Order: sequence, then C-alpha cells, then structure tokens
Amino acid sequence: MTCRTNDRCFSIATCVFAAVAIAATACLSAGERTKVSVKSTADGTDQPCYVILPDGFDAAGEPVPLVVSLHTWSGNVEQRNLPLEQLVDQRGWIYLFPHFRGPNSHPDACGSAKAQQDILDAVDWARNTYPIDPKRIYLTGVSGGGHMTMQMAGCHPDIWAAASAWVGISDLAAWHERHAKSGYGKMCRSSCGGAPGDSGEVDRQYRERSPMTHLHRAKDVPLEIAAGVHDGHKGSVPVRHSLDAFNTIARAAEATPISEEEILQLSRKEGRLDSPLPSDQVDDPTFGRKIYLRRTAGPARVTIFEGGHEGIAAAAIAWLERHQKP
Repeated sequence: MTCRTNDRCFSIATCVFAAVAIAATACLSAGERTKVSVKSTADGTDQPCYVILPDGFDAAGEPVPLVVSLHTWSGNVEQRNLPLEQLVDQRGWIYLFPHFRGPNSHPDACGSAKAQQDILDAVDWARNTYPIDPKRIYLTGVSGGGHMTMQMAGCHPDIWAAASAWVGISDLAAWHERHAKSGYGKMCRSSCGGAPGDSGEVDRQYRERSPMTHLHRAKDVPLEIAAGVHDGHKGSVPVRHSLDAFNTIARAAEATPISEEEILQLSRKEGRLDSPLPSDQVDDPTFGRKIYLRRTAGPARVTIFEGGHEGIAAAAIAWLERHQKP
C-alpha cells in the first residue's frame, strides 16, 4: 500500500485504501487532504471520502471537532470548498468530505437511504480513526449539499451538534415542477423513477427524498437555514424552499411560522418584507451582507440575506462553533 500526498491540505491526494483505523492512521499525516475508502454498511460497496487533518494534529491528543461538508447537487467527492476548508483548518478541526453516491442523477443518490448511510459510515470511520469530540460533530452544505444537510438533520437528528444548510432544496416535487424541462428535472426523474404523479411509488420517492418530510424531527437540532434573496431569480432554488423548511421546524417546535404573505413578499424580484420585525433588521458581521429576514424556532434559525445561490463559509463556521451537545 502506498500513499502519495503533497505538503499542504489543498493538494489532491491520490491514496485510496480500506477504511480501517490502523491502515488510515499509518497513511495520513497532519495538514494533508487525503482520499480514503469507506465500506458502506448498506450495500458493502467501497465509497470514496476525503479527510483533512489540521496542522499540528496530534492523534494522541485531546478530542477535536469534526466538520462534515457535503457536495452540491451535481457535484461529487472531488469538489472543493476552499474557504470552508481553510476556516476548519485554522480552528484545528478535522474536515470530512464524503461522496454519498455523487451527483443526484440515479436512485442511489439524491437523499436516498444509501446516500444517508454513506455519510453515517464516514462519520463512524472518522470517530474510529481519530479522537473526535462526540459533542462537536457538525454538518454543512450548499445547494444540493444544503438539501442533504437538511435531510440528515431530519432523518438523523441525534448525531449533529449543529448543522448549517445554504440555499437547499427542501421539496423535490416542487423543484421538479420548476425545472421539469431542464437538466435538474431530468436528474430528479432519474433519481425518483419518473415525474411526480407517474405512480404512487414515484410520489413516495419524491416525499422520502425531500427534507420537508423529515424536518419535524429536527426541532431540537441547532439548524441554520440560509438563502440569498435573489435565488430563484438569479439562481436555481427559490427562497421558498428555505422558508418552508423552517416553517416545518417551527410548527413542530410550536413556534411562530413565517406567514404565507411574508413568503410571497420575499419571493418577489428584489423581494422585501413590507413590515419587517426587529429580528429581521439585525446586523450580522459573520454574514457581511444586509439581512432581510431572520427568525428562530427553538435552536433553529433561518436567514434571508442579500445574495444569490451561494453559501458564506465564515457565517457557517460561526454558527457551528457556537454549539456543542450538553
């Protein structure tokens, strides 16, 4: 077994090997981005994953936080989020980037049980390989990664100390309706077995792969949901997806949901609230953008900010590091 790496964490390593603690520890060293193989407990396949250990990492030292970062809708394990990687490295945390079946264009991807299990298996691999603080396991993603962040928060709420989902798709049937004639619509049909309405089983697939179905179970998770106000006009995911996702949590937490009138106001081009609340007018330097809506429900929070289809790494990290399990 060989391992070829460069000196810093932003080089692409080419080492792929069995996901066992002894082999992984022997092959990895601090400050490198290294590719590993984690065996799926769902179907026995070997699934790729990248791990970055921070500079000065001590395998015999105190437990450290773990950040699980998820790729976008059409992305895969080779995708990078350099700003997030840098911020995680600066804090001395471990960065984990699983493949979870790659682009959402086939049944094993797109929020499936196998894709979920790949993420859980990657977390278990990291916990069995390194000293991970179980009270500080974090999750974040943008776009399709935001979709899967919300899916994992709803389906597996007990794992995460906090999660941060950016411009995520919360309702696959609604997203298919918007993109039925585009490549995104085709990817939805390839993942779910057809278009909504084709059959009861197809409709079930759309429901089960949609975070909206599961987010009521995330009412106790410190889940940040954020979207740029121009998304849907200059991007592919309307802000309604984030607002409806928050409302699912708010209702489960018996908190005040965002009204339909407010959702329609923010969904307009250059959308603004006619009567913003004091919480909507907060100045948050971690975002570095004007904020048009901010509401909370238990430990969850939603923010609509000046921007488009994007994530803000500094804000995501600021949210995550505020939280740890009791």
